[in-house]
Amino acid sequence: MDPDAVAKAFVEHYYSTFDSNRAGLATLYQDSSMLSFEGQKFQGTQSITSKLTSLPFQQCKHHITTVDCQPSGPAGGMVVFVSGNLQLAGEQHALKFSQMFHLMPTPQGSFYVLNDIFRLNYA
Repeated sequence: MDPDAVAKAFVEHYYSTFDSNRAGLATLYQDSSMLSFEGQKFQGTQSITSKLTSLPFQQCKHHITTVDCQPSGPAGGMVVFVSGNLQLAGEQHALKFSQMFHLMPTPQGSFYVLNDIFRLNYA
């Protein structure tokens, strides 16, 4: 398993799903998953999905600048750090963001998001 290839595939899937069908992200989280979104904390699939689908914008487009990853622990986890720009529909300027995912393997051979931390980067 090439960690860089897994991270790249996950990032492409996550942000294309976020941009087109946020409710579809629910399959990437489990009840033990945690999200910190701009300092607010959420735990569990339902709570996280509710937060993501209730954000005050309907359409957006993520433009990824960097993806860094490292293997994490003996269980086969992976830490993925993403930075990029978030373009909201109708807004002239994009917002800079950073997001960290701690991915854990599933028995089926894929990954789920155990931890997710999102921050906008203000200059």
